[in-house]
Amino acid sequence: MPIDVLKNLFEQHFHAPVDRVQPLQGELGGSGRKIIRLSAGPRTAIGILYNVREENVAFLAFSKHFRRHHLPVPEIYAEDLTQGAYLEEDLGDTTLFEFLSKNRQGGTIAPQVVETYRNVVAVLPRFQVEASRDLDYSVCYPIASFDRQSIAWDLNYFKYYFLRLAGIPFSELALEDDFGRLTEFLLSAPCDYFLYRDFQSRNIMLRDGQPYFVDYQGGRKGALQYDIASLLYDAKADLPPELRQQLIYDYLRALANFIPVDREAFLRYYYAYVFVRIMQALGAYGFRGFYERKAHFLQSVPYALKNLRWLLHHVELPIALPALMAAFKGMLASEKLQGLASEADNLIIRVFSFSFHQGLPTDETGNGGGFVFDGRSLPNPGREERFKSVTGKDAPVIDYLNQQETVHQYLASVLSLVDASIASYQSRGFKNLMVSFGCTGGQHRSVYLAEQLAKRLRSKPGVAVVLRHLGLENLRK
Repeated sequence: MPIDVLKNLFEQHFHAPVDRVQPLQGELGGSGRKIIRLSAGPRTAIGILYNVREENVAFLAFSKHFRRHHLPVPEIYAEDLTQGAYLEEDLGDTTLFEFLSKNRQGGTIAPQVVETYRNVVAVLPRFQVEASRDLDYSVCYPIASFDRQSIAWDLNYFKYYFLRLAGIPFSELALEDDFGRLTEFLLSAPCDYFLYRDFQSRNIMLRDGQPYFVDYQGGRKGALQYDIASLLYDAKADLPPELRQQLIYDYLRALANFIPVDREAFLRYYYAYVFVRIMQALGAYGFRGFYERKAHFLQSVPYALKNLRWLLHHVELPIALPALMAAFKGMLASEKLQGLASEADNLIIRVFSFSFHQGLPTDETGNGGGFVFDGRSLPNPGREERFKSVTGKDAPVIDYLNQQETVHQYLASVLSLVDASIASYQSRGFKNLMVSFGCTGGQHRSVYLAEQLAKRLRSKPGVAVVLRHLGLENLRK
C-alpha cells in the first residue's frame, strides 16, 4: 500500500512508529497529489504521494536549493522516488488565504493581514533573484522557461477550456494574431529570474505568524512581473485595488535591494503579465469546472471577472489587442457567467460523511467554521451481516435507520443547530459552512445522516450544497 511507504519513511526518520494518519487533501484539490499528515506523539510530518517523477524531482531539488539559501520552505526529511513518495516538514494548517478570510469584513482587511502580505512580497525577490543565480534549471518540469511555447500553452488553455466552453464568441484568426502580439511583448521583458509559477495565497503557509512557501514545483526561468501579479490578482483573495497598489510598491522597494529597479519599465510589462496570469487561471477553472464538471472550481470565476472589469476600466496596455479585449467584454456580458456570479452569492454548505479511523475532513475554503457530528451513538447497521455490502445511500439501510426513534431525534437536533447557523451566516454575508458526520467505518450511519441533511438543505433559498462521502471514496480506491 502506498501509505506504508510513507509510514516507513516516517519511522526511518523519527525512529518511532506512526500512530495517526490524516489525509489533508481530497478531490477538491486540482493537482492530483495525495497529501497526508503522519504523527507519532508530538512529532508530525507531511507525506506526499504523487506518481509524476519529474515533478517530484523538481520540488525536492528546489526545496533543498532554497533551504541552502535560508529561504522559508519545508525541510525534506526523506524520499522514495521509485514509489512517488516523500516526507517533508509539517508547516501547520493555516494558509495565507485562510488567514485573510478570517480577518476581513468585505473590503476591509485587518492590519495584521496587510502586514503579512508585506512580509510575503518582501521575501519574493529572494526567490526570484538571490536564489536563482546558482539554480539548476535542468530539473524544471514540464519546461525550463516561460518561453513562447509555455505562453502558448496558457493562452490556448484559456481559449479552448474557458472561452469555448463558456460559449464566448471570438474570431479564431484575430485572437491568434492578438496572442502573437501579446507573446512578443511579454518576451521582450527581462526573463532571467526564477518564476515561482503559482505564487498565490493558498501556497503560502503561516506558522507562528511567519510565512513559509510551498508548491513551487512548476517553477522555471521567467520575468519578475508574473509572480507578483499571481499574488495580487489571486481571484478569491479579492484584494482591494488600493492594497494591490501599496503592495506592488512594497515589492519594488524590496526588489531594489537585489537589482537596480526602473519602476516605469517594470510597470510597462506588469499589467500584461496580470492579464496572462488571469487567463491561465481561467483556463484552469474552465478545465476543472466546465470540462471535468467539478463545480467548486467555477466559484472563483466571478472574482476573476471582477478583476478583469477593474483592469478594463483602469489599465491601457502599450500594445493593441482588440480581439482579446472584445473576448473579455463578451465574458463580462455573458448571461452564463453572470449566472455563476449569482451562484457565488449563495452560502455554500459542504456536507461530508467520514470514518473517524481515517481522520476528520479538511476545510479547504478558508472559513474554518462548521460542525462535526459523531453518529457512533446511533444503532449500527454495520454489525448485521445483511448490511455489510450496502451503504447509507441504499434502501435497506435507509429503511432500517428510519425505523429508529433515536435517529429522528438526532437529526432533529442537528437540523436545529445547522438552521440557526445558516440564518446567521447568510445575514452576515459568509460564504461557506461545513457540516461533517462521522461514524466507525464511514459506510452506513454517517452516509445516511449526510444524505438526509443534504436533501433537506437543498430546498433552502440562497444555499448551494456540496456532498461528499469520504469513507466511500476511500473504499473505492
